[in-house]
Order: sequence, then structure tokens, then C-alpha cells
Amino acid sequence: MHKIILLIDFAEEYSKRLLQGIVKYSREVGPWVFCRMPLYYRETIGLNGILEWAQEWGANGIIGQLYNEKDVARLVEAGIPVIAQDFKERFSEIPNITGAYQATGEMAAEYFLKKGFKHFAFYGFRNIVWSRERGEGFERRIQQAGYPVHTFEQHSNKDGDLWFYMPSSLSEWLTSLPKPIAIMACDDRLGQHITEACRNSGIRIPEDVAVLGVDNDEMVCTISDPPLSSIALDAEKGGYDSARLLDKLIRNGMANRYDVVVKPMQIVTRQSTDIYATHDQYIASSLKFIHQNIDKNLQVEDVVQQVPLSRRALEKRFLDITGYPIYKYIANLRIEKFSQKLLETDLAVYEIALDMGFTDPKNIARQFRQVKGYTPQEFRKQYLAGK
Repeated sequence: MHKIILLIDFAEEYSKRLLQGIVKYSREVGPWVFCRMPLYYRETIGLNGILEWAQEWGANGIIGQLYNEKDVARLVEAGIPVIAQDFKERFSEIPNITGAYQATGEMAAEYFLKKGFKHFAFYGFRNIVWSRERGEGFERRIQQAGYPVHTFEQHSNKDGDLWFYMPSSLSEWLTSLPKPIAIMACDDRLGQHITEACRNSGIRIPEDVAVLGVDNDEMVCTISDPPLSSIALDAEKGGYDSARLLDKLIRNGMANRYDVVVKPMQIVTRQSTDIYATHDQYIASSLKFIHQNIDKNLQVEDVVQQVPLSRRALEKRFLDITGYPIYKYIANLRIEKFSQKLLETDLAVYEIALDMGFTDPKNIARQFRQVKGYTPQEFRKQYLAGK
């Protein structure tokens, strides 16, 4: 029976998902016993106090948020395997629960580029690894496409000056940006900073500013006004893999340690990005209609009826601006909504297809494979493995 200390911020949705994965693995191989050590112990008793308690309790391992201090080597010297969540910077002495941060930034960039944006910005911290590398991935992909990226660094400002109900440095920055603009926030909490500042500055979301966060913290995303789009991370699998690694380290020692990498899964689109950037009012109206009615069995003729253009004229303008025929844009968007429901619900593929107006399950499976490279069942299994 392993005795494990957890030094994790359980108020964060990301950490809760890590814990779910840790507990799942422990139930498969355990039983394990956990000690939930409050984070403030990190400040009050310090690393030496944590070590003393771990030795007194007879802990076999630790998973937690630790400061990047030289003293962390004392835990290793004491023979207690440790895995650190890199909430500041990665450790070199011990394995990390880290993330594919650059890939997450690139995913956000691709998402916005496909939506037709020409102006881009990043809001985050440059002195924290998970934020810095998300920004680097975002900027690199946007710059490859030939566009600059505006940045706003939170750490250079007082927190109280950022987004409360008053003019602030953040609201001034948002007002100064070219419009329409796509902004990636380093996480959902900062994404909500943007939605609050925009609302209090009279900036429309998503018409003027489209905002995308990271973590898909449903409480933060849904309390945001408007609801915040976000990149969902495979944190539960990260927790499962971390527990499996800790089990190996306890049994075999620290020699074969490695980092656990939490990967981005998909973008969950909510109102804050549910738009395509264009100054063509007819295409904008068509796109708005498509996004608002995507759960229906939408046809091209339904879209044509929304604007005073012939079908041929609308289809030509739509293709010129979006790069897709209308039918293909609708099909791709429906697949994205379908994949979102695959990961967010336990409904059978057939039930999801019926809810979205698909009448032929075999046809949806074929379309899904063309876009995602997997069948719906394979897609769900791929991203929910280990959960």
C-alpha cells in the first residue's frame, strides 16, 4: 500500500482532473492512501517541513506544486520519489507533470487563422513556463502565416489595475488594438479578464474581439460574459500517467524518470469565438446564421435565403473569403460540434447523430474520418484512453 502526499491546488479544474486520473490508477493497482496537504504549507513550513512530515508519516511518494528551489534535491536524497507539477518552471532534478504548451499555442493559432482573422494578440505571463511557451507556439504559427502578434504581459501590471470595473491598462490595450482581432489568453482565468474588460469598455465579443482560453474550466468559461471558448486538455490522462510513473519510481528508483506531458485535445467553441472574421456583411450574416443553427440539418439553400444574393453569387463570395464552399464549411463545423459532444457526453454515437439531425450513421462515420482521421468510436477512445 503506497502512502502518497498530494500538494496540489484542488480549487483549480486542471488539478481536479489530474486528481481524477491519479485516483483511477490507484484504484486499479492499489489501494493507495493519500494525504491532501494544503498548499499554504508550502509557505508556512517550507520544503524542510514537508520533508519532515513525509518521513514521519512514512510517505512513499509526493505529487505536487513545488517552488523551483535547490532544496528540492533533499527530497530525492531522502529517497522519496517526487513528481512536480510545473506551475512555475520545469525541474531538472525530478520529473515534471508538464504540457505540450507550444502545440497548444499552435492549435489556437490554426483555429483563428481558419476563421479568417488578420489581427492577433496574446495575453499572459512571460515569466511562467506554461504561459510563455503557449505564447511562443501561438506567435510562431501566426508569424509563419505572415502576421504580427500584439502582446500584453500581466506580470508587469498591478493585479488590481487589470480588469475591474474601471479604466485599466488592460482595457486601454484592448481599445488600442486593431479590430476585428483574435486573442489567445494563456488560461481561462485571464480569458475572463478580457471578456470583463471588453464588456466594461463597450468592445463587442466576438464581433470586435474573439477570445480563446486554455483549460476548459467550465465554471470560469460559463460564468464569463459571453461564455468563453477554451482549449480542453487531457489532464485526467496526465494524472493517470503521473500515478503510473510514481508507482514505477517507488518500486524501481528515480534512475528511469521522465516527464509526463499533458496534451491538448480539442477546442470547445462557445460564444466568445463563434464568428468568422470578415467585413463582407453578407458573408458575416451567412456565417452567423450557420453557427446559430449548426445543430439542425442545415442545407445550403437555408443559408442563401438569409441574404439578398443569388445562390451562385453567395457561393462565389463565400468561397473567396472562407476558402470553403458553403456545404463544406457546414459539414466541417458540424463535425467539430459532433466531436465536442463525443468528449463531453456519454451518449452513443447514434444518439449524438440523431440529436444533430444526421439521418445516416454510416455517412457521419465516413465524414468524421475524412475530417478527423478516425471513426467517432476511435476518436473517443483515442482521447479518453486511461480515463
